Amino acid sequence: MNTSRRIAAAVLLNLAVSVGMTVVAQAAEKIVYMNDWLPGGDKALPFYAVQKGLFAKAGLDVTVQTARGSSEAITRIGTGTADVGSGGFTALLQARAEQNVPVKAILSIFAVQPDSNFVVEGAGIDTLKDLPGKKVATATFTSSNIIWPLVLAANGIDESKVTLIKVDPAALVPMLTSGQVDATINWSTASPAFAVALSGIGKKLKIIPWSQYGFDGYGYSLFASEKMIAERPAALRAFVQAFMEGMKMALANPKDVAAAMKATFPAMDEALAEQQFLTIVPLIDNQIAKTEGLGSFQKDRLRVTWERTAKAQKLPLDKIDPETAVDRSFMPH
Repeated sequence: MNTSRRIAAAVLLNLAVSVGMTVVAQAAEKIVYMNDWLPGGDKALPFYAVQKGLFAKAGLDVTVQTARGSSEAITRIGTGTADVGSGGFTALLQARAEQNVPVKAILSIFAVQPDSNFVVEGAGIDTLKDLPGKKVATATFTSSNIIWPLVLAANGIDESKVTLIKVDPAALVPMLTSGQVDATINWSTASPAFAVALSGIGKKLKIIPWSQYGFDGYGYSLFASEKMIAERPAALRAFVQAFMEGMKMALANPKDVAAAMKATFPAMDEALAEQQFLTIVPLIDNQIAKTEGLGSFQKDRLRVTWERTAKAQKLPLDKIDPETAVDRSFMPH
C-alpha cells in the first residue's frame, strides 16, 4: 500500500471510529427523574447516582428535576413531565384512588415512616396530645398531610382543635424559628437544617416521630409512569439497577454522598449534607428491609399502608386494590 492509500485508509478509519463514538453517545437513553423535594443530603440518592456515573454506565442520560412535595412529583410523572421519581407511598395510593393516576411504585426506599412533628424543645409540646390549640405549618404537597388526620384520630386528638397552615417548604424553618408557628410537619430527614437554625438562636429541636404513635407501613418510594413501564421496560430495569447500586454505595460511604452533593451544588454545606443523609440511613437499612428484602413491597404491609391511607382520607377500602399500585418486576433479583 503506497503512502496516499495509507493516509486515505487512516482517514476512513478515524471517520468510522468518530461516527461509531457519535452513535454510542447518541444511544444513551434519556430519562427525567422528578425528585419530590428540595436538593439536600436526605434527597441525595438520584444526584449521587448521576454524579458517580452509574446511570451513564448503564447507558442512561438521567436529568433530575425538583418538585415541591410528593403529590406534585406524582402529578408530573403521571402527566408525562417526568418518567420516574420519588415520594411518599401514601400520596401515590391516594392519587390512584381519587384520580386513577397512571403511576406505580417500583421500589420501596423507606420501610420505616419518616413523618414527624418538629417543635422547639422546652416550648410546652412534648407529645402529640399537646398540639390542640397550637398552630402547625406543613408543606402544601407533602404526603404527610394525607395521613395527618388519622394520626390525630388514632391518638384521640380532635383535628379541628389544631390550626394547620399550608406553606411553601422553604418557609418551614423560618416559621418555626421565628415563632410564627408552634410546630411543623416534616420528615425526620429534614431535621439537621432545623437544628442548625434553632441553635443559632440558642434553642434546640425536638422531634415527635409518628412511628411512635402507631403509624407504620411503606414510606418513601421510587415511582414510574405506566407509560414508561409499558414502553421502555429495559431502560427502566437498567435505571432501577443503577439506582440500587448507588443506594448501596451511599449507605456504605455517607461522606462520599456529601462530597458528591457539594460537587453538584457548590453552595451546599457539605457537613450539613452528610448529617441530612445520615438521617435516612435507619429508614432504609433496618430490620424490616433485612427481613423482607431491600426495596421490596410485602403483601401484608402493603395492605396495612392502604388501609391507613383509606381511613385517613375517608375512602372505601374497596376503592382500589393496593397491589395495583405497585410493580415488582423491575427489582433486581
